[in-house]
Amino acid sequence: MELIFKLLPSTEKCFWDEKIENKPELTTFSMLKNEKLDFQLAYASKDLGWHSKFLSLEIESDIKSAVSVSRIENVPVNLPIWMDATENDGFLRTEPGLYPDLLIPMEDQNKLIFSYRELRSLMITVENTDGIPAGEHYVTLKAMDGETCMCSATAKITVVDAFLPELELVHTEWFHCDCLASYYDVPVFSERHWEIIETYMREAAYHGVNLILTPVFTPPIDTAIGGERLTVQLTDVTVTDNGYEFGFSRFDRWVELAKNCGMKYFEISHLFTQWGCKYAPKVIANVNGEEKRIFGWETDALSDEYRTFIRAFLTAFVAHAKELGIIDKCYFHISDEPHLDHLESYKKAKEMIYDIVGEYPMMDALSSYEFYETGAVKIPVPSTNHISPFIENNVTPLYTYYCCGQYHKVSNRFLSMPGARTRILGTQLFKYDVVGFLQWGFNFYNCQFSNYPINPYVDTCGEHFVPAGDAYLVYPGPKGKPYRSLHGMQFLSALTDLRAFKLLSSLIGKEKTMAIIEEGIDPITFDEYPMDQEYLIRLREKINSAIAEALKA
Repeated sequence: MELIFKLLPSTEKCFWDEKIENKPELTTFSMLKNEKLDFQLAYASKDLGWHSKFLSLEIESDIKSAVSVSRIENVPVNLPIWMDATENDGFLRTEPGLYPDLLIPMEDQNKLIFSYRELRSLMITVENTDGIPAGEHYVTLKAMDGETCMCSATAKITVVDAFLPELELVHTEWFHCDCLASYYDVPVFSERHWEIIETYMREAAYHGVNLILTPVFTPPIDTAIGGERLTVQLTDVTVTDNGYEFGFSRFDRWVELAKNCGMKYFEISHLFTQWGCKYAPKVIANVNGEEKRIFGWETDALSDEYRTFIRAFLTAFVAHAKELGIIDKCYFHISDEPHLDHLESYKKAKEMIYDIVGEYPMMDALSSYEFYETGAVKIPVPSTNHISPFIENNVTPLYTYYCCGQYHKVSNRFLSMPGARTRILGTQLFKYDVVGFLQWGFNFYNCQFSNYPINPYVDTCGEHFVPAGDAYLVYPGPKGKPYRSLHGMQFLSALTDLRAFKLLSSLIGKEKTMAIIEEGIDPITFDEYPMDQEYLIRLREKINSAIAEALKA
């Protein structure tokens, strides 16, 4: 019986019908003391018959306590990419099928399944935030049949005597509370819901999120016009004879929880609807002792009624946020992705509130430089495929985002893309001094327009809404805890690279750091960059060596 182990880069993706012989072996790695190092273990059998072989995994290492293992499981993908994309455009596959992505911790079930003609893989993670001792370490992985070792592989890991700095990037992945309540079937803001929110918020922080979408009102995003998303409103509103009264007890709990989970900034949910800034978000209020919707799609965003309300709310909110000491950490939105034909309504909406919150960060996804030139948007967040004019005109601060529409040439994290194409983002953010990154789906488990929830294990595309990998970074696991994803870990590696570049830049300067990054290649842009994972592997080795040398000097 011939069983095969093979160590691979973390950016690899092992489809079940591929040959292990064709996968690129990598057995030597380097990392900083508090870095998260990932690599993969692929395994297969050449001569098993119809029956599968079940073995257990054994780890031998002097740093065994820092090693964790997850099975990389396949998920069904109906929409890998849009119809005009081909594999020649930098995709691994473009046809529906089973794609490797779901990470299930081996601690849940220590089982290796060898099946004839089936390639499987594990994600090996080496991590200790307190720091792994500098020097050389070895991690040996064994497939055990009782006391017998059937095959093994050993990774050599060199730990550089340095710590990564904290992530400076302002980073948001939109956090959807309603999807957690729906999937786990718990009442909104019940104690169980709060427990689940905390677990997922900590997981978001692990993924580098430090700006948390905060639903002061139910976010008016990805909602069918005339429809409703499940209410997740942190603010208590009471209609009185004299106007409105506001209560912030749930908001206060949210803020305290977010801080405890590692969040630094608060992204206040959009104050006007998506796709044109035409209507008010859904607002629930106590009216004569009854909970009622007082604003929504039926409310003209520029009406006197909503103007009175939103100004009263923001005045009270700013005063309360000042008391909490977080007002300078709050980011405000007007409306998501406005286009030029929305300019007038956007400007009028902004004028309604600017005197109250204009001194604080105000940002919106915006890909039209012409729109930005009007001065309507304080902090534009252009998509990665529309960022060039913002770079050319030295727009600061420079933010960017990507979502389902960014797939031609640029980086993204679709399951159909090579992991290296996801990870390259770190070099781009560093080169162009990008200070903020936005993505809309940390845990969006709804169909398009949020008409109803979907099962993210069966439907990875939101019912043909977006290519798989766009709508969520984590899968909703059992007992209110998330499972990680391969594409999420590859994205996190991009942020880790960014932190390493920042460290080296602080030691030798940005110009010299960029010289290392672009050594032997054409200048990196958002749509031109090395597509091969070997470049990123070599790059981090060079960066780590340069950090070690600089610290000796």
